[in-house]
Order: sequence, then structure tokens, then C-alpha cells
Amino acid sequence: MDERIRTLAASIDIAAPAASVWRVVADVRRTGEWSPECRRVIPIGGRVRRGTWLLGLNRRGSTRWPTLSRVVRFEPEREITWRVDTNRSQWGYTLRETDTGCELTSTRRTPDGVGAFATWFTRTFLGGQNSHDEELEAGIRASLERIRSLAEA
Repeated sequence: MDERIRTLAASIDIAAPAASVWRVVADVRRTGEWSPECRRVIPIGGRVRRGTWLLGLNRRGSTRWPTLSRVVRFEPEREITWRVDTNRSQWGYTLRETDTGCELTSTRRTPDGVGAFATWFTRTFLGGQNSHDEELEAGIRASLERIRSLAEA
């Protein structure tokens, strides 16, 4: 039986306006600066907006793999979300203005479940869904801390 796929989410308060935080997270080419697993993102076809394809290059230990994603939501200074075609997950950032700056939330959802290949790959190369989700959850928190440092600098 497949392991349960759960939503992963974390938020952080950032002492910077949403516009400053947006400049960091919307520049997907910078993802490797904060993500422990996604080492590089290459937008295909120009500037990032709704519909843009993204090539992701990932690494965990000696395991490396590409992903192909498409931006499904893009609202400047509010939200960017992309759907990873390889495993049907949706990753994104939402921003909310606060009295002291901005709250940034990072999420990973799987509203359409995951495909058989992704399930096999995660079980075979990444230690299983539950183990990998724990690593991803810690990675989300670490990523938010790094984004905060970049946005507040």
C-alpha cells in the first residue's frame, strides 16, 4: 500500500515589505540559494509568469533528477505556485502583508495524488514518502529562514 501524501506547509514573518520578499521568491533562478534539494531552476521561454515552464535540477545525496513544472498561479507580491508534472505536486509561496512586513508561507500539496513512477522513485531512491516528507518539511523551514535573510538584507 502507498504511503500517505500529506500537505507540507510552514510560514515565517519577515521584516521586509512584500515587494522585497517577492523579488526573492519570484526569481526562481535563485532557488538553489535556499533549497536543500532543488539545486537549480531554469525558466523555459523568457520571464516567469502563469504558464511558464520550469526545469528543476534536484539532488539528494548521490541521487540526482530533473523535474518539469509549469507555473499555475502568478500574482505579483501575493502568490507563485507551480505544478510538478513529474509527480503532480504543487509547490508555492504566498505572501501576506503584516504590520511589521510580510508573512511568507511555503507549501507542497498533492491535490491530484502522485503518479506510480513518482511513488516508485521516492520509495527506491529517497527512502519512502514519509521519510522524504520529513526531510522536505525540514527543508521548507530552512528555506524560509534563508529567504528571510536574503529579503531582510
